[in-house]
Amino acid sequence: MRVLGAYEKARIYIEQHTELSEEVKLKVRKLNPGPTITISRETGIGAEKICEKLITFFQNYSKEKCHDWAYFDKNLISRVLEHHKLPVRLSKFMTDENTSTMNSMINELLGLQPSRLKLLHKTSETVYQLAELGNVIIVGRGGNLITANLKNSFHIRLVAPLNDRIKNAIELYNFSKKESAMFINKEDKSRKTFIFKHYHKNIEDPLLYHLTLNTSLLTFEDVAETIGNIVIKRFPQMFIV
Repeated sequence: MRVLGAYEKARIYIEQHTELSEEVKLKVRKLNPGPTITISRETGIGAEKICEKLITFFQNYSKEKCHDWAYFDKNLISRVLEHHKLPVRLSKFMTDENTSTMNSMINELLGLQPSRLKLLHKTSETVYQLAELGNVIIVGRGGNLITANLKNSFHIRLVAPLNDRIKNAIELYNFSKKESAMFINKEDKSRKTFIFKHYHKNIEDPLLYHLTLNTSLLTFEDVAETIGNIVIKRFPQMFIV
């Protein structure tokens, strides 16, 4: 049996829920959405592996016709660009917080790119639409803040000591120890800046999340099962319990 990758699962999820012929199905789904999990994480956690195991966990316990789980992280950017018919070259402006303000202003004035505010709005709109349907895991991009008013949302924060994250980054990205430390420091600052700049919140505030887990004390399987069991308890109508 062919095993689908994360991108293919996300693509299939989108196709299933955006066809015009599925308009009635969409309305029904929004009235009774599945859970939406948002994950905020420190750099080097290994969120991709956790998401994959969490989706497998949910699929094993989901009721019939509720197996269409997918997670969206970097592939969410592609979804935003596709959904709003924006050129692919703009993806770097949605991920790079370090692009100079002057360059952004010039490009916007010349019509080379929409404003960062517009891009943020389009990203947030896409996240919200996915969250309304449920059975999704949204990684990063302020997902917990965008979906804060949705009753089907559940917010996770994943943390770990720096040394453990450096080791993970060495394995995940084939970096040296120095490169891993620099990468983690840059990414953590960028994420913190993004959330504070656009949402005026501290990404490390525990009150923004239902659950915070120290992944260094748990295996990926343990993390997935811990999150999964709590979600099943909160949304029993979607699972076999």
